[in-house]
Amino acid sequence: MSFKDHFSGHANIYASFRPGYPEALFDFVSSLPERHALAWDCATGNGQAAVDLAERFDRVIATDASGPQLEHAIPHPKIEYRQAPAEASGLPDGSVDLLTVATAVHWFDFDRFYAEANRVLAPGGALAVWAYNLPRVSPEMDEIIDRLGHGIVQTCWPPERRWVDDDYRDLPFPFAEVEVPRLWIEERWNLGRFLHYIGTWSATQRYRKENGSDPRDLVRGEMERAWGDPDAERAIRWPIMMRAGRPRGN
Repeated sequence: MSFKDHFSGHANIYASFRPGYPEALFDFVSSLPERHALAWDCATGNGQAAVDLAERFDRVIATDASGPQLEHAIPHPKIEYRQAPAEASGLPDGSVDLLTVATAVHWFDFDRFYAEANRVLAPGGALAVWAYNLPRVSPEMDEIIDRLGHGIVQTCWPPERRWVDDDYRDLPFPFAEVEVPRLWIEERWNLGRFLHYIGTWSATQRYRKENGSDPRDLVRGEMERAWGDPDAERAIRWPIMMRAGRPRGN
């Protein structure tokens, strides 16, 4: 079974330079199911979300279709990592209390994945999917970031990126939805780490392959001037988009 793989080729830097999700996010999603025996973190990547779920559930099964991503997964005694596509988890019927998808559901075959979600979710179970949009630093930096993401590398994003650009508002989600809180990712990074993060964008990687040059070089000077001291850590915020709910009739 094929899957849309935009990250295996740079799984090592993806694991090192992606931001972490806030505790408030996991507190919220963990409040959704009636029980906390098993969470399934689908498309886990390097296990970033699975580790936080493991602090709140008895067991976590974390799956990803990408072997290279799983090679960089974070070990944890309560997490079992498995290689499996989102649409065919191999999990038993009605076994999962919480199903999470962090920054990945927009790549899935929606009909098949949601059928799988309905199959594996236990009575009282819930599903939460989320992602984050372009980072915010300062008005001057934000203009450069937007020009890079929406201009220079715009044609290098996969078409499914449109769901993120729309903040998941029109994402198909055939569940009984619950209201979600407004959440942000917050980090303090220096300029070097921030540029490494931009290097993990799938559009950055594709631009480099297609053009033989790095799109970051086109804005590096402007970013350096806007940032100031490159060793100074600055506050960076990513707005989180989320859809959450339970199977209808559950």
